[in-house]
Amino acid sequence: MWDKLVECVPNVSEGRRQDVVQQLTEAVRGVQDVVLLDVGSDEAHNRSVFTMVGKPEGIERAALALFEAAVPRIDLRKHQGEHPRMGAVDVVPVVPVRGVTMEDCVALSKRLGKAIWEKFEVPVYLYEQAATVPERRNLATVRKGEFEGFPEKIKDQNWAPDFGEQRVHPSAGVCAVGAREFLIAYNVNLGTSDLGLAKDIAKAVRGSSGGFRYVKALGVDLSDRGIVQVSMNLTNYKKSPIPRVLECIRQEAARRGIPVVGTEIVGLVPQAALDAVVQYYTAPEDFRPEMVLERRVQQELS
Repeated sequence: MWDKLVECVPNVSEGRRQDVVQQLTEAVRGVQDVVLLDVGSDEAHNRSVFTMVGKPEGIERAALALFEAAVPRIDLRKHQGEHPRMGAVDVVPVVPVRGVTMEDCVALSKRLGKAIWEKFEVPVYLYEQAATVPERRNLATVRKGEFEGFPEKIKDQNWAPDFGEQRVHPSAGVCAVGAREFLIAYNVNLGTSDLGLAKDIAKAVRGSSGGFRYVKALGVDLSDRGIVQVSMNLTNYKKSPIPRVLECIRQEAARRGIPVVGTEIVGLVPQAALDAVVQYYTAPEDFRPEMVLERRVQQELS
């Protein structure tokens, strides 16, 4: 077992061509000192999320291997999808898991950002805990304008990249690399095709517009399914837990006469976040994590 463990969750702007996703997957799996835990693709978003853990130096090599596979295969000039994006490899967050500090992950982000520019000529912005200026902490602010707007945005001296020249890679765009706490990608599907309603509900729960402080949300059209979605990132699942956010969306949807028809978790989720769901909906008087059978067995056998 590794003494130092880092999680990395790159988001790639390809979720439809499964042959390409498979090639990216194989590139990551070929790196030592890293375990690829999950690959989740969404056709409507046209996006894939890779979840891997490993030694810090292994994570750095795996992220660069992902870039090496992605840059020649993903052309944002031809890319369309519901999820906002500014790069072929859109965002690369690193998260401390065990034996490393947030400061260690910030340093890793900076090494990785420098290497991405030097190897692939993709400009890099540091965000969240690695941000060099307060305006770049929020990924949505960095990404504003998306790939199509970045050739003009990057000319502004306020938006000069942290690594690289003030020019966008013609096909791979730019990338955000940063260090952050664990994030849950959680989506709620609504039984309507009215995108305006999804956007209204997203605004109601989004922290920046007066909703839950640790929720980022947008309305997304899942036209292939005839429904819409409130697509969210829960940046602190302890302070903005899944059941509270879900019930707020249910209420907002009910006010508009539409049902919640399903939810999605993209990637992996901490057990503690699911414990909160159990506590909320079953309301046991004295719930303890060790009441979960598998967890108790693991404790006894470890």
